Amino acid sequence: IHVGAIGPEGGWTRDALASHGVDTTHVAEVPTATGHAIVMVEDGTGENAILIFSGANLCQDMARLELALETASPGDTLLLQNETNLAAEAARVARARGLSVAYSAAPFDADHATAMLPLVGLLVVNEVEAGQLAAALGTTADTLPVPSCLITLGSRGARFRDTTASHHAPAFKVPPVDTTGAGDTYLGAFLAARDEGQPPADALRFAAAAAAIQVTRPGTAQAIPSRAEVDSFLAAP
Repeated sequence: IHVGAIGPEGGWTRDALASHGVDTTHVAEVPTATGHAIVMVEDGTGENAILIFSGANLCQDMARLELALETASPGDTLLLQNETNLAAEAARVARARGLSVAYSAAPFDADHATAMLPLVGLLVVNEVEAGQLAAALGTTADTLPVPSCLITLGSRGARFRDTTASHHAPAFKVPPVDTTGAGDTYLGAFLAARDEGQPPADALRFAAAAAAIQVTRPGTAQAIPSRAEVDSFLAAP
């Protein structure tokens, strides 16, 4: 289920989500233009820089959030990030209903991330963001004060730790075309695998495969692989 807001011209984004089986009942249309981004990709490395226009992403309202979360059950996951308003408020409602709150601290803002930490079960940051947040808190990336933490490391894979263990999963070596959206793909795949009950090591490998496929294609959402593509990738020699 996707909860969000689009502008009058943004119907195509809702249609695109629906075409992939996402419930868009709680995507509202507001007068403000749909949030979007200008993505710049470096030739050769596939690395990117992104300029964001927030637009309708900052038009969330509590009534819609609470209505959407009424359909959730204890043990479900609420995934949040920094492109929308009311993230902390949504996290509080979700926790009160017994949901697990995962928070991707991107686009990164140290003050916003610090305020979110007491509300999240899983913090997700890239290596640079982890260092910036640790510096702001006077700690280290490996001791950020959350129950579990996923740190993506680009071409070096990712680290995950919770209260019981820590894991490192290498990335699959592929020729990068465009890394935009790789972290989002990784996180979505990781959470999907965990929701199926896969242990952290297997979930990390599944996420690494999804991201490996995604970075070999230009674009963002349209470059995200299907489940069948990921399973096929993992089954190959």
